[in-house]
Amino acid sequence: MASKLIKTLHAHNKKIYVGLLSVLTVFLLLDYIPGLQAASGWVTPPVALFLGLAFALLCGQAHPNFNKKTSKYLLQYSVVGLGFGMNLHSAVASGKEGMAFTVISVIGTLAIGYFMGRKFFKLDKKTSYLIGSGTAICGGSAIAAVGPVLRANDSEMSVSLATIFILNAIALFIFPAIGHALDMTQQQFGTWAAIAIHDTSSVVGAGAAYGEEALGIATTIKLTRALWIIPMALFTSFVFKSKGQKISIPWFIFFFLGAMVVNTYLLNGVPQIGLAINELARKTLTITMFFIGASLSMNVLKAVGLRPLLLGILLWIIISVASLTYIMWV
Repeated sequence: MASKLIKTLHAHNKKIYVGLLSVLTVFLLLDYIPGLQAASGWVTPPVALFLGLAFALLCGQAHPNFNKKTSKYLLQYSVVGLGFGMNLHSAVASGKEGMAFTVISVIGTLAIGYFMGRKFFKLDKKTSYLIGSGTAICGGSAIAAVGPVLRANDSEMSVSLATIFILNAIALFIFPAIGHALDMTQQQFGTWAAIAIHDTSSVVGAGAAYGEEALGIATTIKLTRALWIIPMALFTSFVFKSKGQKISIPWFIFFFLGAMVVNTYLLNGVPQIGLAINELARKTLTITMFFIGASLSMNVLKAVGLRPLLLGILLWIIISVASLTYIMWV
């Protein structure tokens, strides 16, 4: 019975994909219709990610190229839109507290990840370095930026990206639960999420699930952390002697900062505009979570292998526990 159901799902996976995406979009838009706002309350980033994951694991990937491109750009647009709901002065004040530990954790995580990958898990140096980079800074974005500089091949890139992607999906679900269990403040959780969760998408999703203040803090610290992509790519070019390789700069980070400046100084008298853009960005972020979840498949899980996944998990646990300890008790 189960196998027959799975075969049926595979046969109609594209229709199911479009149907799920349509349902999520329609219910999100109900929030703009007076009297129907409550009907959209169940459509949250974790729910959208879960639906995408469930679809991918049961049906396989549908429209993989569309998923990849749409999730990449929609995430960037969403992050920029979130900047219109944030005050620059408040964001800077919130981000200062976690800045020192951010610098230490970036360098430490990269060094520990490379050492463990080479010595304990016997991985090649490029895979070890890529997983360490993704954990240290901002997941897939860091790997995508460093990979060409490192001259990593498709296999090394895919294994590293898949490892980080799987852990990101897990983080979006368990971090808010841990935060509530430990009774963390909005400031504490936002700082922790920004440091311990890999990709910006999951950081923003977890922050949104925890609270408004946590979202602003997590986004600011994470995007500041992402700026480390530039010096890290230059460092990689020097260490691995790959001069002349193009560095992929995450320009959307600067647009995010620009959005905060505009909201703080130009839209101060008309806050409704910034709030409207911010609300729309939250909705597009939720849809992005579905695209990201739908990008995972059994083939991706199989491609990761045990040793890279164990390195990613162990490194993730180390940075999560260390940052949580610092935030809660130091």
